Amino acid sequence: MAPVTRKIGLSLGADDCWPICYEDILGQLDLDISYRGDRLRFEVERVAIEPFDLRRPTPYDVVIDRLTHWYDLSREWIKKGVLLDGLYVFNNPWSVQSMEKHTSYCAMIRLGMPIPETWLLPPKEYSDDKLDLQKTLARYAKLFELEPIGEELGYPSFLKPYDGGGWVGVSRIDSAEDLNKAYDESGQFVMHLQRGVEGYERFVRCVGVGPQRRFVNYDPDAPLHQRYTKEQDFLSAEDQEHLEDVLLTINAFFGWDFNSCECLSRDGTWFPIDFANPCPDSQVTSLHMHFPWLIKAKLRWSLFCAASKRKMSVNLDWERFFAIADQDLSQAEKLSRYGALARKHFEVDAFDEFCDEHLAHLDEVAWEYFGTDRAKEAVRQKVVALFPEHEHDEFTDHFWNEIQEWRDEDAACRS
Repeated sequence: MAPVTRKIGLSLGADDCWPICYEDILGQLDLDISYRGDRLRFEVERVAIEPFDLRRPTPYDVVIDRLTHWYDLSREWIKKGVLLDGLYVFNNPWSVQSMEKHTSYCAMIRLGMPIPETWLLPPKEYSDDKLDLQKTLARYAKLFELEPIGEELGYPSFLKPYDGGGWVGVSRIDSAEDLNKAYDESGQFVMHLQRGVEGYERFVRCVGVGPQRRFVNYDPDAPLHQRYTKEQDFLSAEDQEHLEDVLLTINAFFGWDFNSCECLSRDGTWFPIDFANPCPDSQVTSLHMHFPWLIKAKLRWSLFCAASKRKMSVNLDWERFFAIADQDLSQAEKLSRYGALARKHFEVDAFDEFCDEHLAHLDEVAWEYFGTDRAKEAVRQKVVALFPEHEHDEFTDHFWNEIQEWRDEDAACRS
């Protein structure tokens, strides 16, 4: 049996804590496994930003990408790796580049999901460097009034950029005055105006890594480090199944291995409101007690993809979803069929079998690791990067204690 090393690359930006934990736990797993006729070991390396020869082979089997949504050279390197070297990457780089929030809304409306009523508005201001801009606007840009649109949608509504993330440029709109003021301040953004889901019972952020998912009760009004609440077991089995189908459908549809989907529930209906997030928050300073789950989920999916030499779905096959959408079925039946397509896309059975056979010790290794000084230092590095110096000790202890709370609960569940 031939010995083979599978190599995983981390394409990183301002990431501090999670790469340290990922690397450390992978090293402690010390995998040496027999899989599909090979004897496999695994290495991880951080990807450098440097000139590259288009014909020089990419040294990685899998890349976890946290950079190319905004850094062009790294994105083009990854595209080259996929096209010429068979690289598998989280996430499809062409999809990340082109599928902004607007496209994701339109696509899921096409699949029948209850996306709140949404309008797309021209920008309030324009850049001066666009060729023939003034002539084009003079010929074709129609004057319009915002108030009738706001009245048609109703209040509250939300004005937000058609693309981007991190809550940048998002405004709650409660009146025509709010709408005019927020639009006047929106600058050169192309904006969505979306009907608010008033009186919602739950705001849930669903995080997906391959076929894995975690549901977090989310509080958008809390400080950033407290928005992921610690509440558990807050969803019925029926709601969990529904949200899992929504999440996996979106991720399989767009070729995203790692994405988050925000949904609001009201009167028995789950409304997806924000789900084009293929570079979701991975930092302990946001995730706190949910952070170990994310590290383990990234390890499982990346190791499976590397071991199985999973092929990238370069071309997104939307017609198979549209074929279901066009059938005379209830939306619940359609969603169930979308979910089945998504689980096939993510090879759920093969993934589960791989994890059961080769990663059964991951939970114990991770539990031990997150009690070490090394893990605490990873937490501190992220705190130092975000918080003022006089708060470093306080917030390091705060997030560390949250992880220890997870360890206590995890130990109790496994005992």
